[in-house]
Amino acid sequence: MMQKIVNFVQDIYNTKEFISLHEPRFIGNEKKYLNECIDSTFVSSVGKFVDEFEKKIAEFTGVKYAVATTNGTSALHISLLLAGVQNGDEVITQPLTFIATCNAISYCNAQPVFVDVDLDTLGLSPSSLEKFLNENCEVKENRCVNRITGKIVKACVPMHTFGHPCRIDEIKDICDKWHIVLVEDAAESLGSYYKGRHTGTFGKLAAISFNGNKIITSGGGGCIITNDEELAKKAKHMTTTAKVPHRWEYTHDMIGYNYRLPNINAALLVAQLEQLEVFLQNKRELAKEYEGFFADLTDIEFIKEPQDSRSNYWLHAVSLKDRAHRDAFLKFTNENGVMTRPIWTLMNRLEMFKECQCTDISNSVYLEDRIVNIPSSVRI
Repeated sequence: MMQKIVNFVQDIYNTKEFISLHEPRFIGNEKKYLNECIDSTFVSSVGKFVDEFEKKIAEFTGVKYAVATTNGTSALHISLLLAGVQNGDEVITQPLTFIATCNAISYCNAQPVFVDVDLDTLGLSPSSLEKFLNENCEVKENRCVNRITGKIVKACVPMHTFGHPCRIDEIKDICDKWHIVLVEDAAESLGSYYKGRHTGTFGKLAAISFNGNKIITSGGGGCIITNDEELAKKAKHMTTTAKVPHRWEYTHDMIGYNYRLPNINAALLVAQLEQLEVFLQNKRELAKEYEGFFADLTDIEFIKEPQDSRSNYWLHAVSLKDRAHRDAFLKFTNENGVMTRPIWTLMNRLEMFKECQCTDISNSVYLEDRIVNIPSSVRI
């Protein structure tokens, strides 16, 4: 069976050479805009491409404001600070996520609390969230307080895993009821929609990533999206070292961060955005081929977009029978020129988060044992 899978992947990518998990594609105006940026000499955090990118990404996602940052982690860090997360607070998230989610929480000197994911979305489960809150928390003076730790639960950060939207509307309703700020980790879900709305538009703020392996990239890069004008202005100020505007004086009015996206990176992203619809369509076509192929195989299941969703299929994934089958699959494919990788180690297993409060996470454990990502690059 595994040789058949390797042969199929080689056929759809039309190569016998090593096939990466996810490679960037530069097939448009990237070199043209980079040259234009270099010729302008505005290659750092000021320039027309930064402004153009922010405008276009806001239009694409359907929000009023976007603030470009150096990467998705910095975007999430600032989003959490703007949500009011402070030293000693708690932030609810999922254990099945990339480390950046929990790192950003830790940068705020806050602590993650882990609730389970749903098997079909791979993202934070509304029922697990509600169960945790009902059993452990209470609302005091319009703040959610964890009765077990005595700490304030300030925010909730669901992550749209591999670009598959979680049940974000239900999560929002729960957060509103419990006076918890919803911040979406939409790092992987540019071009994904839930019930017709782009991911990242349900929470007060959201973070998107443009890392080298994302659906569009500038080598790095990220952005904050929001419909709140005041938060957007503050985000831009904080990410530009909190410098008070002046023609020559250096005055800073708060602790700021050097998180603004350079113009030269934004030039790449403007060009990449012009190809985004092509990339999204290509990924959906690839998903259809994978779905048809794996439907005929036993003990392996292709992960499809959840109900009410339109996924960007950033990383395609399959679920194996158990951990032993998963490990055998990983070994065979990687040794035969097809890059595959397991899903992340659960956050609560990592040394720095092993003492964090954690609910029953049976679904997360089940998925950790079985999920493997398979080649997902856009085909030219």
